[in-house]
Amino acid sequence: MKKFISIGLLAFLICHSLVAQERRYLVFEFIRVDAGKTVDYLEYKDFLAKVYGQAVKKGDIQGWDLWSMKTGSDPDAYQFATITYYSDPVKMMDGTEPEILIKYAQQAFPQMQESQLLQRLKAAADDRDLAIRSYMVEIARTNDQYHFKPGTLASFDLMKAVEGNFEEYEMAEREVFLPIHQRKISANLMEHWCLLRTALPTGSQANSTHMTMNVYKDYLQFFNSMEYEDIEMSDRIRQKVEKGLKSRDQKWVYLATLETMVR
Repeated sequence: MKKFISIGLLAFLICHSLVAQERRYLVFEFIRVDAGKTVDYLEYKDFLAKVYGQAVKKGDIQGWDLWSMKTGSDPDAYQFATITYYSDPVKMMDGTEPEILIKYAQQAFPQMQESQLLQRLKAAADDRDLAIRSYMVEIARTNDQYHFKPGTLASFDLMKAVEGNFEEYEMAEREVFLPIHQRKISANLMEHWCLLRTALPTGSQANSTHMTMNVYKDYLQFFNSMEYEDIEMSDRIRQKVEKGLKSRDQKWVYLATLETMVR
């Protein structure tokens, strides 16, 4: 009984903590780069970092990341992902407009003419395929003090909640899975976890409705985490885990390494 009480109390405190924290909005862009253009795109990331640095200075965004993806043998896999962090959903929707990027670019590179900046952005766009752009809102996260830095490892798990079962799925993540991740963090087997929901309306044909980010400081911590067995999990909680897993379809999982970040 004490275990049930402690698990329920932990879930309540974590959810209450998120209410007190500032809500975040994230734009994910999953990118494929043309064969032979990877070096060009990696050079472009330095240009983008300076551009988004201006957006951070103005307070329009909270930060920007570039992640390299572990693609395996899939030729259609994504090689990179970017994440732009916002505290304002309106700024999130406006922030991807080309004219907004040009404004930041002019501030970052005042010595360059607008035509040169436009050409630089166009050349980079020609080298890549922006396969997916997802507008997400964070609805739950662990209580931790981890600060992202280059080399941070994460898995992006895209989920599709069963239609009509959004509440059941999100409740399972908050009440069952979040406390498990919080215990992993306490055991130094994880650094951060968050649950994201799409911020735009979706229909039944949507590829995904939710995403979780599981964050680790390195591969050693990641593999140790995979072997973790939650000794506090009772049979009742295991049943809840199984029920929660049935409330969503895990579409795909990508491992990614943080290459560049702006804060």
